[in-house]
Amino acid sequence: MNQRTSVDRRERFLRRYDYDDGTVIAADLNAADEDVTVDTVDGTAIVVIAGDDGHEDEEFEFDLPGPAASVDIENGVLTIGINA
Repeated sequence: MNQRTSVDRRERFLRRYDYDDGTVIAADLNAADEDVTVDTVDGTAIVVIAGDDGHEDEEFEFDLPGPAASVDIENGVLTIGINA
């Protein structure tokens, strides 16, 4: 297993785990599940976090190593599985 970690300016962690049979990307979004919308298009994940208290929605995207096989959000953690 290979592991890569990156942190954005809002202290959100994004980790990529590479296995023989696929890849898992996990991101700690620090947001309520119901405030997060995720769309995957080809090899890109588009994440929108709803703004609160008059703040604008936050949108960001990141590249995936292939089409997403599964997408899950639980307790503010986004998990995307990609088959090899």
